[in-house]
Amino acid sequence: MTLDKNQAQLAEILTIARSVAWGAADILSSFYHKNTSDLDIQNKKDGPVTEADLAANKYILSSLQEQLGTEEFGYLSEETFDVKKAEPIAKDWVWIIDPLDGTRDFIDKTGEYGMHIALAYQGRPVIGIVAIPEAGKVYFASKDNGTFVETKDGKITPLKVSDRHQIEDLFLIVSRSHRDDRFKALIDRLPFAGKKYMGGVGGKISTLLEQESDVYLSLSGKSAAKDWDFAAPELILTEAGGEFSYLNGEPVYYNQGDVKHWGCIVATNGKCHEVLCAKATAVLDEIDRGTYP
Repeated sequence: MTLDKNQAQLAEILTIARSVAWGAADILSSFYHKNTSDLDIQNKKDGPVTEADLAANKYILSSLQEQLGTEEFGYLSEETFDVKKAEPIAKDWVWIIDPLDGTRDFIDKTGEYGMHIALAYQGRPVIGIVAIPEAGKVYFASKDNGTFVETKDGKITPLKVSDRHQIEDLFLIVSRSHRDDRFKALIDRLPFAGKKYMGGVGGKISTLLEQESDVYLSLSGKSAAKDWDFAAPELILTEAGGEFSYLNGEPVYYNQGDVKHWGCIVATNGKCHEVLCAKATAVLDEIDRGTYP
């Protein structure tokens, strides 16, 4: 299967995956509205896991595998990934799944949690789906076909990022947590118009699609974001006109064995992506050398 010859087939696969995303969103929402004490929370090295994560993961994997099989497609999921066997899946086409993005927000009842499903071809996303259950929205995109949002009533609307093009006019969206001193120093020294705080990577990227914000930054510290955090959000952003890269402008590749993405990831509305990357690079260099005033 080659991507450029299978747009119709890709559209069929996207339709299947969108249906699965809505089913997973319903599962997550049903657990979300239970009492927290009923969630069977397990604390693991990379953070808490609930029975909602596991139930959504089981549903997504079984649904995709039942309809699409395992001969042509590989499956990389946060809940089934074995760090001891950190090798690339030997398939061109790999599903990358985060059944519950923002588990801590899910537990804390902020409503700011989501679900990601992406399909990567040779390491780059060609389908991306982000569900935000409490908003009743599913954002979806396929390569070269734009980004859309679907609501529970079946209405589908195309989306584009904002046209704000001066750094001083841009709004930054960042996590409430996961901010160490180096990251705080970076975002405090970039001249944005303002900052907004939100949980979940998919939810943050959705604010760029809704033109509520313009920039998302991720800077690794003691830990780093992983394939399933970024694959789906990247595509829904870039297909809406945004840009997503490492700080040096290099693209992000997935299913490379090591699922962690160390360094700085920059996601923007694309209007001054290179300028922002250059400025952030200079600021980080000054912070690391201890020369920033």
